[in-house]
Amino acid sequence: MTTPGFRPTHVVPGDGMPAWEAPDPARPTVPLDPLLPVQLLERSGDWGHVLCSNGWSAWVDGRLLVVVPQDPPLTGPPDATADPRPLLARAEQTLARYRAAVEELAVGTLDGEAFAARTRGLRAGIVVDGESVWLYDTEQGRWVYGEGVRQATYATDEGPRRAAPSPGPEGPAPTEVVAGDDGYTPTQVVAGDDGHAPTQVVTPDGP
Repeated sequence: MTTPGFRPTHVVPGDGMPAWEAPDPARPTVPLDPLLPVQLLERSGDWGHVLCSNGWSAWVDGRLLVVVPQDPPLTGPPDATADPRPLLARAEQTLARYRAAVEELAVGTLDGEAFAARTRGLRAGIVVDGESVWLYDTEQGRWVYGEGVRQATYATDEGPRRAAPSPGPEGPAPTEVVAGDDGYTPTQVVAGDDGHAPTQVVTPDGP
């Protein structure tokens, strides 16, 4: 169930991100899934307090959150690829499969291991707010924003690729995540020589 008044302001990076119960490195909690829409409630230094659509909240490294447009503009007439119904249907099918597995787990016909195997690879994402909808397209690895039968991409797993620089003696440095000294503090993404970012916000007309 979506929390009343929930409106995504950011998206979790494409690699997901760790989370904490409080802005305290000693209180880690469940990490956030890649490209999960969240609402940023407040900041405390580099910490960000985010709210998920189901009402669950956590503290994260606010520097890594990807800003998304509010009410992304949808211009021009809809085309054949803009119909959100196929994405809605796939989300419903995924949710139905997950619910069926939960039902079997609840009555004891599935154990934890079988439940994990049954649900492995299932992914779905949907946030509905009146006429607005945010849908995750698992086939293309992107979130789309829609109004009725019109939709536009606003976040993708990967940004557009560009030619990599000539490698040095050891080749170009990959993108890496550097943890704080205590191993828990919010991490900082350090881009490699190719400058690729894990997630990029795009407008309906493209970058």
